[in-house]
Amino acid sequence: MAYNLLKGKRGIIFGALDENSIAWKTALKCHEEGAQFVLTNAPIAMRMGKINELAKVCNAEVIPADATSVEDLENLVNKSMEVLGGKLDFILHSIGMSPNVRKGKAYNDLNYDWYLKSIDISGISFHKVLQTADKLDAMNEWGSILALSYIAAQRTFPDYSDMAQAKAVLESIARSYGYFFAKKNKVRVNTISQSPTKTTAGTGVGGFDVFYDYADKMSPLGNASAEDCANYIAVMFSDFTRMVTMQNLMHDGGFSSSGITEEIVKELTK
Repeated sequence: MAYNLLKGKRGIIFGALDENSIAWKTALKCHEEGAQFVLTNAPIAMRMGKINELAKVCNAEVIPADATSVEDLENLVNKSMEVLGGKLDFILHSIGMSPNVRKGKAYNDLNYDWYLKSIDISGISFHKVLQTADKLDAMNEWGSILALSYIAAQRTFPDYSDMAQAKAVLESIARSYGYFFAKKNKVRVNTISQSPTKTTAGTGVGGFDVFYDYADKMSPLGNASAEDCANYIAVMFSDFTRMVTMQNLMHDGGFSSSGITEEIVKELTK
């Protein structure tokens, strides 16, 4: 059921790879709620994914961009404003990749060049997106910019490796840049810390299935799905959340506030 939450709003959605990705679900939800937007991803990800199929469904243009390249981002933002006919009201940064995780490097045996790439792609790219939108004066007043995070920014999950630092950087950037964007033109900047989700990126983490089941048992409401996250993002892009900024918002079914649950007790007493 649609509520026209985003009628008349314009934006950019980064990171829609395939139908399992949160960015994909978010695009469908934003389209349903009346928004117009541009879809973007890195050229290599676009070759691997199905973004053009999504674009047809959402009547959206696709503009390739490497989020670590300021030149690409400037082109993306300028072209998006041209295509959409004005400044932006929302941006979703749904970007994360670790060469160390992909290549199975243990946290105590990292390749440091790959480590820097992890931080740049998954963390610093958010600053580049924010700074580019800021310098190009691309955001309307009361706009909303979001990035997707994970609780490993605050807690240790051994197989999450250097992505934990990338997410910590991401959350810190949201707080720091959120101040400047709020003072400049009331744009709010937040991160959403999502449950483990069965996306292409998520399932690439070692032991994902075991942890997914553990998190589900540790969350009173169960794990939040990609669809649920898309719904939350739509609300955060809407005018109903104008005074929320510089926050890391937990969207995890209660996982982050649970010490232990009956389900885990039962598992451990078998």
